[in-house]
Amino acid sequence: MEASKKYQYPKSLSLFRFFLNSEAIRKNPLPFHKEHFEKLGDTFSVKVGYKKYLLLSRDPEVAQHILQKNHKNYYKSKIQTRYLSKYLGNGLLTSNGDYWLQQRRLIQPAFHKKKMEQLIALMQQTIHQEVLKIPSQETIDVFPLMNRLAFKVVATSLFDVSISESQLQRLQHIIEQVQQFLVKEVRLPHKALWYRASGQIAKHKKLAQESRDIIESIIEERKQSKQDHQDLLDLLLATRYEDTGKAMTTEQLIDEITILFVAGHETTANALSFTLFLLAKHPEIQQKVLEEIVMVERGFPSPIEKLQKLPYTKAVIDESMRLYPPAWITDRENLEDDTLKDFHIRKNTLVGISFYELHRNPTYWEEPESFKPERFLSKQTVPQNAYFPFGAGPRMCIGMGFAVFEMLLAVSQMVHQYKITTHVSEAKVNPLITLKPVDLNLMFSAR
Repeated sequence: MEASKKYQYPKSLSLFRFFLNSEAIRKNPLPFHKEHFEKLGDTFSVKVGYKKYLLLSRDPEVAQHILQKNHKNYYKSKIQTRYLSKYLGNGLLTSNGDYWLQQRRLIQPAFHKKKMEQLIALMQQTIHQEVLKIPSQETIDVFPLMNRLAFKVVATSLFDVSISESQLQRLQHIIEQVQQFLVKEVRLPHKALWYRASGQIAKHKKLAQESRDIIESIIEERKQSKQDHQDLLDLLLATRYEDTGKAMTTEQLIDEITILFVAGHETTANALSFTLFLLAKHPEIQQKVLEEIVMVERGFPSPIEKLQKLPYTKAVIDESMRLYPPAWITDRENLEDDTLKDFHIRKNTLVGISFYELHRNPTYWEEPESFKPERFLSKQTVPQNAYFPFGAGPRMCIGMGFAVFEMLLAVSQMVHQYKITTHVSEAKVNPLITLKPVDLNLMFSAR
């Protein structure tokens, strides 16, 4: 049977048009995505070879099918596994198949809600120290502040007091450098030979190895320690595989801890930056958050009790992540031919799900461009399967509970301590591996 009869793809954008816009797409794919979703529908394709297509979708049915209903037929793409694993190792973010499932089952208990509650004191203390460092009555770019705060929260939650300030700064620098180069590799694959010949790949592999050496030294020191730290490293060291009763090797621990650093700090820093910007832009909503925080401070002495009594603050964070999802896109490749709604696609088709566009799809969201936290106070106003701030299905972000606790603690402390204002009318974004804010200049005035 001819391929044209056997397979059926969504409306297609010509490869010529795609390459004509390739430089603009590399710099910022969001306008390109929006334009073609509006022209071609909620799922469209690009023909990239004689029989090969890639698909991009903002359709909740497609997202649910790939991430949940038929997830076993869809692996993380080679873009994620090949490029990222080269620098980050073979951890949860970069692995597939049986090994991924084995690691997920092993590590999941360390992120159980009860375990996360044990970390709140560490998180709260770190956030408090960082909030006190925010310059008052001074216009500043908020992202570097939130990036440092989130990185320190991950570091202290992982290592408690086992990491020095110099090690922390070096790790943060290395991770940022490697991420920036990763984006170039992913978006400009035709320059692969140049990156290798010019020594850029070797340079960044060397940097990645340096970060692994730092993490290994901390792990080895902890193994010799008799002290109970009640941090994530202790929890990870205590895990055992069900079938063998063995612990993770040092190499596996380094892989997973590297992933936790990379995936666990920048996404939260992005979300916090956008949330603070939206609160600064909407003072009436900021006032409601303040009133809720003040009321809770009076009546609930326990940190975990306080966090559970902040529904409006939580709704603000949820709405911020709807408009600016930190993990703004994900992609998968199907292992076997599959049917997606009315489309029948060949195996090894790259399918991208734009959470950014899905969260703003006017078919499912009322006033999708407006900041309306109230929509998250009622389940009836949140469309089913159209909101994925932490992904979905078995590969949903393992650190979701950790991130939510951290953001609630950070937002409540900052709003309680500062009045936040801005002259920025619209947030500029840089969609890299995560959705990064650009020049979000805010002013924090002590209350």
